[in-house]
Amino acid sequence: IPPPPADIEPGRKRRIVRERDPIDMTLDLHGLDQDKARSALLRFLPQAQAQGERAVLVITGKGARGDGVLRRQTPDWLGDASLRPVVAGWSFAHRRHGGEGAIYVALKRLKP
Repeated sequence: IPPPPADIEPGRKRRIVRERDPIDMTLDLHGLDQDKARSALLRFLPQAQAQGERAVLVITGKGARGDGVLRRQTPDWLGDASLRPVVAGWSFAHRRHGGEGAIYVALKRLKP
């Protein structure tokens, strides 16, 4: 089993922020409870990878006081063993893409 995902490499994050590397797909978890949000994430990321996507945006929201449950839990879910072959790294988004209420997820290339 590969190790859990680390931060996105700085150069790749910079290209995503500057929109030189596109955000291929977006998953909005607003309004979902924890179980539904986790299930949606665990389905979405492998599907995005299977479609050849390389970077996605996961919108968690910040919660009423800036410490929302989904915002706190999503990084842990990205470390799930089933996602280790999928997720290359993650990072909180730049403010233009939602800041700390959104997460960039870099996806690994599918091996032929």
